[in-house]
Amino acid sequence: MKKFFLTLIIVTLCANTAFADKKPNTYEGMGYVGTLPDVTKSFTTAEPKDALPTFEQIKNFHSSNAIKPAPTDDPAFVNIILKTDKSSPYINDLREFVPMLESILESIETKESVQRFAARVYYLNTHADYFRDKYTNLPEENYVSFKKVMEISLHAKTISQLRTEAYRYTPYLAYQAAGHIYNGTHIDDQLSYLQMEIESALAVIKEAN
Repeated sequence: MKKFFLTLIIVTLCANTAFADKKPNTYEGMGYVGTLPDVTKSFTTAEPKDALPTFEQIKNFHSSNAIKPAPTDDPAFVNIILKTDKSSPYINDLREFVPMLESILESIETKESVQRFAARVYYLNTHADYFRDKYTNLPEENYVSFKKVMEISLHAKTISQLRTEAYRYTPYLAYQAAGHIYNGTHIDDQLSYLQMEIESALAVIKEAN
């Protein structure tokens, strides 16, 4: 009986050993039974690359070599693009008399009051004095326009004084020999002559260059 049990144990052990040594034909349902490879040795992290501009390089785009300097030495650029003021200081000063003379001309045509006429003439005389002091003993004092301004200023001042005196003294001089210079007709004649002088001076001033 003992021999029987001993023989059974030996047979069982041999069967288990043979089964363990035998490889299965399939691993289905058994999961992964192999050895995992070490992927960290050959793995590299992908990093984003900087995007390049459509032109070659930004520094070249802003380079001073890429932007041509303004041709300031080119007369066509200076005269047309920049449109520099070609007027001389004398011409600029001369043309300031245009609105002054036009205002006196309007005063004569509308028969403005003595006070308003005198104020306009005083403004003209003030600028004429500055104009004379600035250009006396200079070539500009020989210009026709310069002489016109001086003549108009003096004539307008004389008539302004005449009108002011007539306004003040006519009641007292009406029957005296000197009273005729303050006569309304005489003053109107002087104003008409001044009007023609102003129109002539304006034409000269506007054509000066």
